[in-house]
Amino acid sequence: MKQLFSYGLNKDFSMRTLKLRFNQKEACLFYYGSIVDGAIINLNIIKPLLENNGDSVGNIVSIENIEEVTDFETANENINSGKAILFVDGDKTAFAMDVADFQHRAVSKSENESTIKGPQDAFTESMNTNISLIRKQLHNSQLINEGIQIGERSKNEVNLIYIKDLVNNDILENVRSRLKEISTDSVRNIEVLEQYLEERPYSLVPTILYTEKPDKATSYLEDGFIVLLMDSSSACLVVPVTFWSFFHNPEDRYLRFFYANFTRALRLLCFYLTLMISASFVAIANFHSEMIPPDLLLAITASRERVPFPLIFEVLIMEIAFELIREAGLRIPNPLGPTIGIVGALILGQAAVEANIISPIIVIVVALSGLSSFALADLNINFTVRLMRFLFIIAAGVYGMLALTGAFLLFFMYTASIKSFGIPFFSPMSPHFISSEDTVFRKPIKKEIFRPSFLRPKDLQKKAKS
Repeated sequence: MKQLFSYGLNKDFSMRTLKLRFNQKEACLFYYGSIVDGAIINLNIIKPLLENNGDSVGNIVSIENIEEVTDFETANENINSGKAILFVDGDKTAFAMDVADFQHRAVSKSENESTIKGPQDAFTESMNTNISLIRKQLHNSQLINEGIQIGERSKNEVNLIYIKDLVNNDILENVRSRLKEISTDSVRNIEVLEQYLEERPYSLVPTILYTEKPDKATSYLEDGFIVLLMDSSSACLVVPVTFWSFFHNPEDRYLRFFYANFTRALRLLCFYLTLMISASFVAIANFHSEMIPPDLLLAITASRERVPFPLIFEVLIMEIAFELIREAGLRIPNPLGPTIGIVGALILGQAAVEANIISPIIVIVVALSGLSSFALADLNINFTVRLMRFLFIIAAGVYGMLALTGAFLLFFMYTASIKSFGIPFFSPMSPHFISSEDTVFRKPIKKEIFRPSFLRPKDLQKKAKS
């Protein structure tokens, strides 16, 4: 053990020799001092072994979790996971005792998925804390927390959370097999794991849901989905998912029926605006000017009279400038970010208009497109829409509405062909499945009877029909 962990050179690797009172044998305790709770080791392991009598180590130490270890590879994994290993002279079995104390943030508000009504807590970088946040909301003896080791050099544990009497065994086995097939030195966190699990790494459309809200993860568990957790990540992955998973917001469940559907209607409008408004303006202004009312057409023409660039070039300049301001606002220290973003946008837009580089109508169109993208809270689908926006603008600039319609149909057909762990991406709308019909709009909660049948859960019905 001293050779394996470079004792003496490795400063925080500790060894403590003991003489056990109950059998008068020599023993050695090994652990990393930087990731364990020293007080627990002294009070619950060392002191009982030196002072108390009994018939075995397991009956003397007062540690919640004790595991028997018979090989050095397992001992290595346990010590790296924050456990202390006790070797007793003459015994072929060592004892791994959980005394981990990894440092992490306290539970705080969600930064990226803020809600006004509903739970405010978010996941932290501690696996145990995250599991406790889920169990706090879901009191079910069938809630299973299964661990799978991945990585060759640095072995990290992925925790699969699911409800045993709901989850479909085929989907669960699919997730397990993909995790076990990962062959790499190290997978440090959930964000890296997501890229190993996805089926189409070059696709713009995400097939795994990433969320930092325990209540959102719990709602998916109750429908038969699977949640993946790892240490060092303040979020989880939900699999499998559909398009509607990215479109929905946790707050939709906490608002009254009409309020929730109103916000969804706004979100759907924003989805269309951010994806299509710039491209539609380019197509109509360049190729279909007869669709614009004469007074508005004259106003647009007058505002562009002194602008030297083609319309598509104007739109692309402003779209790229908006993306630059957005990215700069994220990277600048927090107190300065919003100020520089707003001031930068105002100054850039005003200066560009006065210099006759950009026409005023383009500033309005691009600002509307950019602001609409902020209504799409999920990070992955937000990137998808922002990138597809540029492809649609280029298509519209090539051959107007005909090319834009063709590009949209190709994108829609491609998205419809995607499957997430075997589940069609537009389920349960297309193909149609029995479900709670929570797609574009939701029904009153009292009328939600079924779980999504595309998951083939063991119990399809949430409650008896009234």
